[in-house]
Amino acid sequence: MKEYETLDHEDWQATQKVGHLMIDDAISFLQELRDKPVWVPMKDEDKAFFKTPMPKEGLSPDQVYDLYREKISPFIMGNPHPRFWAWYMGSGSMMGAMADFLTSITNSNAGAGNYVGQFIEDQVITWMRNIMTYPEDASGIIVSGGSMANFVGLAVARHVKAGFDIRKEGLQTSPRQMTFYASTEVHSCNQKAIELLGIGAAYFRRIPVHTDYTINLDILKEQIARDRLDGYQPVCIIGSAGTVNTGAIDDLNGLADICASEDMWYHVDGAIGAIAMISDVVRPRLSGIERSDSVALDLHKWLHIPFEAGCVLVKNRISHRDTFNLTPEYLEQNIRGLASGSNWYSEYGLQLSRRLRALKIWMCIKEHGISKLGRMITRNVDQAAHLEKLILDHSELELMAPVGLDIICYRYNLPTKNQDLNRLNREILITLHEKGWAIPSYTTLHGQYCIRVAIANHRSRYEDFDFLVAKTVELGQQLSK
Repeated sequence: MKEYETLDHEDWQATQKVGHLMIDDAISFLQELRDKPVWVPMKDEDKAFFKTPMPKEGLSPDQVYDLYREKISPFIMGNPHPRFWAWYMGSGSMMGAMADFLTSITNSNAGAGNYVGQFIEDQVITWMRNIMTYPEDASGIIVSGGSMANFVGLAVARHVKAGFDIRKEGLQTSPRQMTFYASTEVHSCNQKAIELLGIGAAYFRRIPVHTDYTINLDILKEQIARDRLDGYQPVCIIGSAGTVNTGAIDDLNGLADICASEDMWYHVDGAIGAIAMISDVVRPRLSGIERSDSVALDLHKWLHIPFEAGCVLVKNRISHRDTFNLTPEYLEQNIRGLASGSNWYSEYGLQLSRRLRALKIWMCIKEHGISKLGRMITRNVDQAAHLEKLILDHSELELMAPVGLDIICYRYNLPTKNQDLNRLNREILITLHEKGWAIPSYTTLHGQYCIRVAIANHRSRYEDFDFLVAKTVELGQQLSK
């Protein structure tokens, strides 16, 4: 046994060689994406490798990387590929990946301390405030994604509108049961947040939608009035700036008016579409988002920051901090030194230990500029319109919902065929995946199974959607026989 050990490598030249190989492979991976399958399923023997025992002794860096190249790299999810349109994921970027590497090397904690990471996050939050046209004194924090961003916003809503010191007393002393409101199309992470905040799913009012899948304001107002008569305490309305199923944008100004008249907190789940404020084409459709009390953004989606990168903004900085701040003696700020400064980000969210996610956001925006990033969003919206036209013009395809932003729901439906269309379209989707041709996802609207294409991909070309339509029809014709 050596007298002194460290996790640093003894042969730095060998480490450098492996590091250069990783960079070379990464660039080749991105350059050659279009010519490869979007996704490759793992065989049983591939999965069996990950059941091997934990090693007692280590391998050399090049041996570890060889295992990655052989056992992991061929089976990635595939979301950087130009024809990946599943769920709602961004495609990432090279600069973001390199920034992530630098973040890991420096291994900084972005929760506390007076160092440059604080100022990087301050500037990113300022940029996001400017994009959302929030006031200069609004607060914010970089989080893991839309789920945590919504949780933070709803936690502040509960804290502000509870009517008593909820942090001290807890929900056990609540004089009335609080109610939250959103459309039936709202993302499930909001229900999770409401459950974890102790409100309970039974008090989360899911309001019906119009035919365009936007919230019905008349029914919403009726529900709030009924709840008040029944002794409940309406606290918060959640508006959707792009629903997960169809990309529908609620009437954001209408929701703001209701919240103002009812003295309720107005939170916008903008994980799908809020960042599209940087698109000259989409911005007018998001009118009213600036009137919200808090807004959740998901920057690893349409801004293409590598996972994880979300953001929440809160107009009232004091309320935001009061919701989360807890300063024991070991976290008191000094006047000077590394433990000095003010407004540590640990005071605005659940985490004390936090990765410096802001660096990759900062470097990506610095590299591309917000105008170019906005043009990528505009092009995706145009591509959605292109795909919509292809579907409407084809006699064997059926558009299943209005196109909200960049999400298209359709199915194969040959009019002369009498068969289980849900089963047929499910098989079409799975075959598209297994062939590695394209990765859309799926949803169900009014009991009808839909192929769902979420176009948040800066590498997609118009001909990729021509290809998708051609393969859908080809598979539909084959499978319907």
